[in-house]
Amino acid sequence: MKRWHDKFINCRDFREGNLALLFNSRLKLYLGELCARWSGPFKVLKVYRYRAIEIGTEATRAFNVNGSRLKLHIAGEPIEEKVICVLLDASST
Repeated sequence: MKRWHDKFINCRDFREGNLALLFNSRLKLYLGELCARWSGPFKVLKVYRYRAIEIGTEATRAFNVNGSRLKLHIAGEPIEEKVICVLLDASST
């Protein structure tokens, strides 16, 4: 049972300089809107023992969070091209 449970746990190894997203765990009720619960990306400044991680940005000062509230942010190149899909009516063909 333990092996089955452990295969679903993602390994979260953070290193200094990585980008990470922070999970906002505060309970909020939004009327009619879906809001993302992940904020960031933040830069990992220092990794302490026992999954304590110091994160921050240029605009905010650094603060410590638990590593279980973070996930790695993989930034890619922005997509510059626009894709146009033309849908044809089946009755016209």
